[in-house]
Amino acid sequence: MTTAWATSGPVRVLFVANRGEIAARIERTCERMGIACVVPHRDVDPGLDLLDGAAVVAAALRSGADALHPGYGFLAESAAFATAVLDAGLRWVGPPPGAIEGMGDKAVARHRAASLGIPVLPGYDGEDQSDGTLRAEAARVGYPLLVKPAGGGGGKGMRIVHAPDELDHALATARREAAAAFGDERLLLERNVAPARHVEIQVLFDGAGHGVHLGDRDCSVQRRFQKVLEEAPGPGVGPDLREQLGRAALRLASSVGYVSAGTCEFLVDEAGAWRFLEMNTRLQVEHPVTELVTGRDLVGDQLRIAAGEPLGFGQADVRFDGHAVEARLYAEDPALGFLPATGRVEAVRWPAGPGVRVEPGIAAGDEVGGRFDPMLAKIAAWGRGRAEALDRLTAALDATVVLGLTTNLRFLRWLVRSAAVREGRMRTDTIESNWPPPEGWGPPAVPEAAWRLAARLLLDADGHACPGDPWRGGWRQNAPAMVRLRCDGDERAVSPGPAPAGTPGITAAVAVSDGTVHLDIEGRSVPFRIAPAPDVDRAAREATHHGLGGDSRITAPMPGRVLAVHIVEAAVVTAGAPVATLEAMKMEHVVAAPHPGPVRELLVRAGEQVVAGQLLAVIGRPDGSLLDGSPPDGGRPYGAAPPATEA
Repeated sequence: MTTAWATSGPVRVLFVANRGEIAARIERTCERMGIACVVPHRDVDPGLDLLDGAAVVAAALRSGADALHPGYGFLAESAAFATAVLDAGLRWVGPPPGAIEGMGDKAVARHRAASLGIPVLPGYDGEDQSDGTLRAEAARVGYPLLVKPAGGGGGKGMRIVHAPDELDHALATARREAAAAFGDERLLLERNVAPARHVEIQVLFDGAGHGVHLGDRDCSVQRRFQKVLEEAPGPGVGPDLREQLGRAALRLASSVGYVSAGTCEFLVDEAGAWRFLEMNTRLQVEHPVTELVTGRDLVGDQLRIAAGEPLGFGQADVRFDGHAVEARLYAEDPALGFLPATGRVEAVRWPAGPGVRVEPGIAAGDEVGGRFDPMLAKIAAWGRGRAEALDRLTAALDATVVLGLTTNLRFLRWLVRSAAVREGRMRTDTIESNWPPPEGWGPPAVPEAAWRLAARLLLDADGHACPGDPWRGGWRQNAPAMVRLRCDGDERAVSPGPAPAGTPGITAAVAVSDGTVHLDIEGRSVPFRIAPAPDVDRAAREATHHGLGGDSRITAPMPGRVLAVHIVEAAVVTAGAPVATLEAMKMEHVVAAPHPGPVRELLVRAGEQVVAGQLLAVIGRPDGSLLDGSPPDGGRPYGAAPPATEA
């Protein structure tokens, strides 16, 4: 078998076994280094399954590549895939398979760290995966605790368990998500420490075993165990703690013969005590903040190491300059518990300016589906100090526009202005503790100027909003033109006109597509459409759909597969009771009842695929009355005992 560094000489053609923003990031370095870059979804096969290792290797060989970079996600931390790449005669831009096996498996990594005298969290990482053993070990570890998949990362499958009666459900869902995401349903348990800081160390090793660390990053701002905001260096990480963590990271990596870029992650509690969590045996999403403060190109370093070159510098040569902060732009809806969102990108506008760095993974016209990770772009900023970096990132987020689908942009703008972030008090529970804000988080108000601008744009799109129907097109005899629009469930007649210059909250970026105009209002993409003509039948349907008498239509918040249905027709549910569990992006999402009441209709079954907005169930009024106000069952209130019969 060859190894990642056995073949000397520069990489000439690199196959990137990935897509989106990381593929574009790697390609930029290749252009600078004069390396031909093959991105499969664009250059080889748009339908290539990046989770099919054999197909990926075959595609790389057909492309004429002499090396393969896995990026992150997909098969980046698969030792079997790395072995297949090397056995095919390609160079693997990453650590050797043995290092992936030795540190990529969380359970194995915990054992190794403990054997080296590096502290780990109290937990269980044994081979016995029976529910009985896990229950007993959970009682020993103590609650609250974390259930974590032993393989893979990205927060998938992780669950916080606060009490013993929650454990069985957490084990079942974690196993399903781990099997779906990583093909490995093994779990481990760890004591949950909160509040705490999530601090990681970037390491870099060449094939001769020479290694350095490139400082620390704070990745404490997370939701659902997925990082949202990262920065380097970490606030509150002084020289002593940085040196301790750096030494531990280098020792761990050296113990498995590590090569290439990798990251060791640690948890630091309020008393300053630290514990090893895991090692990511790949390039990290947040690597740009380290590059901004060290001046290095980590992808370039990886490629040179894969070509057999020595590291060329030592720990004493590593210098840190300024501060960098990065925000992850996701296709998700913070108002709906950060559920993934899908749709077509109608328009984008990226920021620019001193110290600003954008790594986009989308462009206008792209379709964002529900199969993979919803990250759309990384937006980072460097400053001479932390305050300047945050100010620049805030301005960059304010200048960013994505139209056509729901994103977390408005949330990010709130986050970088929050006191916890501005004052450097972020912890792993910061979002959980501060979201939603006390003042609430409804959709931003749609100003009148936005309605008028949307009407004008829809009319101007084809000269007439509704060809063949001048009345709906806005024309009125001896009166200003009027157009009836619909937005966020609201309808109104609008006189078209340009938005006044400088109207707060409305940007100049707009998109008109398929009879819909999309406007950016305070970081949210808001769609406006011509309203259908009013008629009696539609009014009746709307009344039913919106639930006269308090009925609620429970719809799928995203496309996905129905894993389970938790209710039956005619049953009475409580507020917050689970209605159905959907799987999207290899994670499970529970759709809950918004209020108590009887189940009027149940329209899905386990195993079905649903689209966003598809009706799942209808929950009636708590008293069980029908839409017309009359009680069901011939006059008997829902759930009441039948009247006594005469003898």
